[in-house]
Amino acid sequence: MIDKETVDRIFASANIVEVISDFVQLKKKGVNYQACCPFHNEKTPSFVVSPSKGLFKCFGCGKGGNAVTFVMEHENMTYPEALKYVAKKYGIEVAERELTPEEERRNDDRESMMVVSSYAAEYFAKTLHETPEGQNIGIAYFRERGFSDATILAFGLGYCPGGGDTFTRQALKEGYKEEFLAATGLTIKREDGTYYDRFSTRVIFPIHGISGRVIAFGGRTMRTDKKVAKYLNSPESEIYHKSDVLYGLYQAKRAITQEDCCILVEGYTDVISMHQSGIENVVASSGTSLTEGQIRLISRFTKNVTVIYDGDSAGIKASLRGIDMILREGLNVRVVLLPDGDDPDSFARKHNATELRDFILGHEEDFISFKTRLLLDEAQGDPLKKAALISDIVQSISVIPDAITRSVYTRECAKQMEIDEQVLLREIALKRVERSAGSEAKEFVRRQEILRGRESPPTAPTLQKQVMPGSSTEELERELIKYLVKYGDQSFDYKEGKETVQLNVADVIIGDLENNGIRLTNSAYRTIYDEYKQLWEAGEQIEMHRFINHADPTVATAIVDLLTYDDNYTASKLWQKHDIIVESEQDRLPVAVPRVVILYKSKVIETIIAELQHKLCNEELSEEELGTVTHQISALNQERILIAKKLSRLIL
Repeated sequence: MIDKETVDRIFASANIVEVISDFVQLKKKGVNYQACCPFHNEKTPSFVVSPSKGLFKCFGCGKGGNAVTFVMEHENMTYPEALKYVAKKYGIEVAERELTPEEERRNDDRESMMVVSSYAAEYFAKTLHETPEGQNIGIAYFRERGFSDATILAFGLGYCPGGGDTFTRQALKEGYKEEFLAATGLTIKREDGTYYDRFSTRVIFPIHGISGRVIAFGGRTMRTDKKVAKYLNSPESEIYHKSDVLYGLYQAKRAITQEDCCILVEGYTDVISMHQSGIENVVASSGTSLTEGQIRLISRFTKNVTVIYDGDSAGIKASLRGIDMILREGLNVRVVLLPDGDDPDSFARKHNATELRDFILGHEEDFISFKTRLLLDEAQGDPLKKAALISDIVQSISVIPDAITRSVYTRECAKQMEIDEQVLLREIALKRVERSAGSEAKEFVRRQEILRGRESPPTAPTLQKQVMPGSSTEELERELIKYLVKYGDQSFDYKEGKETVQLNVADVIIGDLENNGIRLTNSAYRTIYDEYKQLWEAGEQIEMHRFINHADPTVATAIVDLLTYDDNYTASKLWQKHDIIVESEQDRLPVAVPRVVILYKSKVIETIIAELQHKLCNEELSEEELGTVTHQISALNQERILIAKKLSRLIL
């Protein structure tokens, strides 16, 4: 368990922009920073980071929190793991007491698998450097590839010894559990109960998550037996989903952001050789077909992708479909074709960084033009092949979300293929209609509504969603706590009969809940309320960073959600043009605060009545008990009638 003093130091040191920039490419916009949300797929940025408030919020999917909760959500870490990650970034030592056996048993499987993977990475690296087998086989292989000691260390390369179960026996001896060795795929258990090391007699390429933790391994066999797979990867597990991982991204992410470009290659050695040659913004799909998850990973850091191919034409054609997926995500794709006989690994070993960079800049070509030229060469003189080519190119252009980019590519391809541009435009339009008929229809309806709206002056909009009778308990509790934390220190004029009195927001909310003995049901809102009440009654200044950086991540997330809930609503200039005044939430305090207090009280009474009515169904109730319950329901119903009358006076 991490002590509170250390937790406070971590939050005090953490710069939320710096932390989130490790994972997402942020752009400054006014006093805040903005990006496309890393938690859902979007084209228009709605993810906002506020350095002054120390919080982030996505107005698209609703995710929000502080630096630590961001790391939790993004890296799927526990709260202690995220704290340790941020502490490490800022050089803060985290001293934890030793876990008891009971706490160790409760430690989740995912963390245990991470620990096992970390141990395995250290074991493989140590075996590579410190054993005769590792040096004679592993080091010799890496030297043959031209890898320096610094490169081997930077990528954590290693070697798994032969002997069948050498690694597993050592891991078990050191106390690592069989179930986690098997769950990570490091150990294979045979039917007869014996073990086998998955990566036995293989050089090891550790696969890191974005945060730098080892989540899986790739292994290349050192055997000459052709029946043995040349490369072998860890199987899918709780900590490793290959469709969401790019090899080398942890080492490349900063360079990708700086260069505003990601170079995509195929294998481990391609990445390592280019990195060693000075081109560090390189990642690999590790021999698998490119996935949407991998493309979204890239888009967090840049919108520009350069794909490097060797001279194998068959390999190029096999990967074209994956490039269409990159275009669909709105990324810009360029292609570099290496000379015959070279792959990125061999080419990088022959050239230094300047030569590599110059070659890429001098030979890169936009993907659509490249694909057109490649397929045209094959279709020469064959009308059927040319027709198929046109269909293929149309498919690629149609997935590009930006209309201007589509138009430019259409014009260029029409010239290259010597075909009427209108024919291409018509085919592209048909493809897009087929794929997005629903969204096109919605857009048509939206346009029609705008046109109809021009015929009459607009009426004032309701900018904030208001709670109404029938709102759920959680909605009402959310509204109560929102007014408490945002406006608790403010007062408003309230008309009581013929007199106008000043009421304080916190006094109204806290007083009513305490006088009626009402306790909130949502645990996060209850914690915020209890801590706010304690500070309020003590006369202490209540600062929101206390809640934003709360030790309970659910409380931190809830408070950010409450503080930013209405930030994305702004009055349109159209209303100003027609001199329509839109009341702010603050202007509505005299009505909104009493209203939500009364509605919540009504909801509590409604819940109690339902419980009492359920009690009446008990056939074992005595006559006296039956009379008591009936009297209670009658009294509560009278209270509801009074509340309804109050509400009718509050409704504008």
